[in-house]
Amino acid sequence: MRHDRRTRAVARAAAAVAPALVAVLLAAPGCARREQAASAVPTETVTRRDIRVTVEASGTIEPVDLVEVKSKASGQITRMPVEIGSVVQRGELLVQIDPRDVQNSYDQAAAALAAAEARYDVAKRQRARADGLLAEQVITAAEHETAVLDEANARSALVAARTNLDLARQRLEDATITAPLTGTVLEKPVAVGQVISSATQSPSGGTTLLKMADLRRIRMRALVSEADIGRVRPGQPVRVEVDAFSGRPFTGTVEKIEPQAVVQQSVTMFPVLVSISNEQGLLLPGMNGEVTMLVEERGGVLAVPVDAVRSAREVATVAATLGLDADSVRALVRRNGAGGGPGGPGAGGPGGAMAAGGGGAPAGGADSARARRLRERMASGAMDPQRLARLRARTAGGAGGAGPRGGMGGTGGSAGGAGWAGAATARTQVAIVRTPSGFEPRAVRVGLSDFDYAEVLDGLKEGEEVVLLSYVDMKAERDRIASFARSRMGGGLTSSGAAGSAGGAGGPRGGGGAGGGAGGGAGGGPGGGGR
Repeated sequence: MRHDRRTRAVARAAAAVAPALVAVLLAAPGCARREQAASAVPTETVTRRDIRVTVEASGTIEPVDLVEVKSKASGQITRMPVEIGSVVQRGELLVQIDPRDVQNSYDQAAAALAAAEARYDVAKRQRARADGLLAEQVITAAEHETAVLDEANARSALVAARTNLDLARQRLEDATITAPLTGTVLEKPVAVGQVISSATQSPSGGTTLLKMADLRRIRMRALVSEADIGRVRPGQPVRVEVDAFSGRPFTGTVEKIEPQAVVQQSVTMFPVLVSISNEQGLLLPGMNGEVTMLVEERGGVLAVPVDAVRSAREVATVAATLGLDADSVRALVRRNGAGGGPGGPGAGGPGGAMAAGGGGAPAGGADSARARRLRERMASGAMDPQRLARLRARTAGGAGGAGPRGGMGGTGGSAGGAGWAGAATARTQVAIVRTPSGFEPRAVRVGLSDFDYAEVLDGLKEGEEVVLLSYVDMKAERDRIASFARSRMGGGLTSSGAAGSAGGAGGPRGGGGAGGGAGGGAGGGPGGGGR
């Protein structure tokens, strides 16, 4: 009897200790996983870098002076010694029109001039004789006046004959079309044997014989978003990259900004003409490329990755993932004034809307001009596929924070910094610094920034390691989705036994917690409740 009582006491003690033992066993791997996850968080060292803020746009190469060659003469083409792509010098023969008609007109005009000159000589001599006879009173004044009038008429006929001959000479010369400048033949819409119409006499404006241009002087017509056009000035240096010569940049200068806007797919843009030197003749009209106009540059400044800084609300959402207390982070933010504006980088929109690439107005807060322009061009397809892939790779840094109603946040972790890329005014953000004692939130004042790095004005020192928060964003979103899935499915996954006793709290419908499905035994604990 005493042995039975001792046995039952041991059993009761074992039953009492079992849940605690199971909880310890379950917690130990969890601690190891948390330590392993913390060590796996990617970081980057704060160093000094050069920050360049640029305006980018797509454009097309075009010649500076495109000349349409037409003929003042009508007739049939008898010679055309040039082809498309021929490089011709100024004055070189391009087209020869049948000259027979204009040659005959010229010969007639030359003969008429000779006759007019002879008549004028005769009239002039007659006038001289009439003057002498009038002085001797041999002829009357009326007869003398007739001689004077004949001389004047002969002089008028001579001038008309000379004018007609000059016009005939011009028409004869117009039958031979020569190059108006040194350049390259770009188009040749006519051929030998074709009858063309005169550009000066035809109501239609005449026939276009050739199109040519001097390809040593070319330019790129780039379309710049209206949000960026205010930062473009004539004379700015420009870097030009064309698809035909990938990896070989060309240099240019902003020539002028055309005042008339161009609207494409509801996006307002302004043409910017960029002059490019093309002495080697590599760039050809119609080539597509990208222009990068330098707006501002600072060298050797302390810089932090834009993926490592967030606004106050965003850092609070990832604090728990790194084991930080969200309230402490918010208190730090309030003390240092790191508001960051509404809806910082990667913030979720109202009602769980997807806010792409660091928040879009109004769901994701203030949007930068450059980020908006890039998204417009990426969405419209007006970008080279390879460049589009590179930009998406740069700006798709992982999932953003959860929205106010539990929806998916913005898709940009590293792109979150693009929400204020290019801004030169100081802003206070929050960074997570890895220290020997763990993760530490830090208020950081940042200045000029591009899509990759931001200038550090205060709050960080060179050599410190900051956490790249896109990884944390993704992990937080993954954990949130997993938790939501468990809460939805937990009602059918009731647990029992000691593992069920150690399980976490049930979901909204009584779902099992972390230990809810761990195996048999006696009955579900707090984590194993049914519906």
